[in-house]
Amino acid sequence: MTTNTPSQLRLIIETDDFDEALRFYRDVLGMPEQPAFATEGEDRVAILHAGTATLELASPAHARAIDEVENATSTQGPTLRIALEVQDTAQAVAASEEHGAALLAPPTRTPFRTLNARVQGPSGWQVTFFQELETLEERTAREGFATDDERPRRARPR
Repeated sequence: MTTNTPSQLRLIIETDDFDEALRFYRDVLGMPEQPAFATEGEDRVAILHAGTATLELASPAHARAIDEVENATSTQGPTLRIALEVQDTAQAVAASEEHGAALLAPPTRTPFRTLNARVQGPSGWQVTFFQELETLEERTAREGFATDDERPRRARPR
């Protein structure tokens, strides 16, 4: 690790319907809001806490595999998705649908040992809810779970 290791990850969503996005992420999904600086008028910002942040890098093949596992329609080209760990996936989906989110994929048990579902959030962002079904230690002991440097390499096309 370097001495300049990031201590926070912020995903910035630019939205034309700020009120709807704020209502969805803060009020429906329950992300607490912290004070943030903005000037006045249409200059609006909300910083919402979503627990621990991780950055998940996925090859296009893995993104399509996730689409398949979640029974969700595949997106075309590079995309950014939001994935939120929740205590109860079905409850998160129900609350989201109740507040206008469109269901893209119902709760589904995955090979990753999670219960995933996907909704269409405000501004076109897809939100995956995932509920851990095992601890990290339990998953780590299972076949298929490894870090990238531990996986066998296949020849890559040039």
